Formats: sequence, C-alpha cells, structure tokens
Amino acid sequence: MTTKILNSNTACCSIPPVLSSYEPKGTIKPYVGFQKAYVTGPEGTGRVLVGIYDIFGFFPQTQQGADILAKTLDAKVVLPDFFEPNAPFSPEDYPPDTDAKKAKLQAFFGGPADIKKAVANVKKVGKLLKEEGYGKIGVYGYCWGGKVATLAGDDTDFNAVAAIHPAMMDATDAKHLAVPIALFPSKDEPKDVFEKVVAEISSNPFASKNAYKLYDTVHHGWAAARANLEDPENKKQYEDVYSRLSGFYKGVWE
Repeated sequence: MTTKILNSNTACCSIPPVLSSYEPKGTIKPYVGFQKAYVTGPEGTGRVLVGIYDIFGFFPQTQQGADILAKTLDAKVVLPDFFEPNAPFSPEDYPPDTDAKKAKLQAFFGGPADIKKAVANVKKVGKLLKEEGYGKIGVYGYCWGGKVATLAGDDTDFNAVAAIHPAMMDATDAKHLAVPIALFPSKDEPKDVFEKVVAEISSNPFASKNAYKLYDTVHHGWAAARANLEDPENKKQYEDVYSRLSGFYKGVWE
C-alpha cells in the first residue's frame, strides 16, 4: 500500500524533540471550547495570542515561548490542545526510520493534524476570544502550526499571524492574507519558497507591518519542541525570535 505524503519537509519528518527541564508558569485547563489549553499571562489587558504547537503538543520549550510572549507583551497567551481527543504524535516514533513509522506520521497529518480542521478551530477560538472582549488577537504557530497560522491569516478577527520554522510553506498561501504576518523559517525550509513569500507580502497593503528573517544557523524546530537550549547558538536564536515576535505584535497592536 502506498503512503500518501502530506508533509514532505525532510527536517520536519526526521528531527526528534528534545527533553527540557523548564517548569511552565501557566496552567492547563478547559478553555475556549477545549478540554485542555495551556493558559499563561495576565487577564484584562485586552490582548491575547493564540499559539499553535507543533505535532508534539505541550512541550516545555513551547510553553516557555508562550511564557516569554505573555511577559514581554503583557498579554494572555493560549495554546489550545488542537489534537484532542487524540494524543500528539509520540516522540517514540521519531525519527520515523521505518516504513511503518513513516506511514504513521503521514496518517497523523491526515487525521489529528488535518490542516483544514485546525484552521477552522483556530478561527472558532478567535471568535470566542472576541466575544470575551479581547480587541487585539494574534496567532502564531510552529512547524505544522505555522502552516495553520498562515492560513488563518485570511480572517480579520485576528490582527496578525506568525509562522516559525513552518512546515509545508507555500507562497500561494500568502496571497490570501488579510492581516500582517511574521515569517521566521530555519535553514531547513526551502529558501526559494521563503523568498517567494517575502516578494508576495512585500506588495500587500500592510507590507510595512510584516516581519521576516531567515534563521540560517539553526535547524527546523529550534523554537519549539526540538529546541536544544543547552546549545549556545540555538539558545541565542531562540531568544532572538521571541524578541522579534514581541516586536512584531507590539508594532501591530500599538
């Protein structure tokens, strides 16, 4: 039986997650229609970010990023468990070095990580947050979540979207953006596609608010579950990308 390939990013489909000793500052609780959501940051500021994890779910490095953004932006940050009722993809199956593991990964992208379903869920979360009174709502995502965040950028319920080391990056997606975008690929994403996206967003009405940088010294996943913060270069660029994300959202919101 032939396996249908839904994600062909070699690095995304080969680099495993990294264990971390970070203790998240937020809490996991029912919120915005999900049984589980990681929620961090202050209430009542009118500003909120919706984070979309990678296929490994609630990893400490991803939660650490949410905590950083909550503090620097004085905003609530919410990471819903978009895979529920399914589990995230198991680190035990990484790297997918057998045909069975490869098939399992692609089946995950076609099921729990179905892109269209995730985009619809992100937009539902945005509407619920708007009903709560949040006037400034941003979205950001990693790897698989970067693709989802980009596609959600056609919805003006959001003020801006961001994609960090996005899997399945496609210049066509940028044509449908209705809000500013921040794009931060790694050395493992196709540079030619990144350049096409930059060319596309450089001519849209909100071009001055867009942000982008190619992180060509670090691997796919360096800002989320695959981040190795014991590595000096990874840590340096991890800190840099969250600083840039904060600056991007401040520029859009203020």
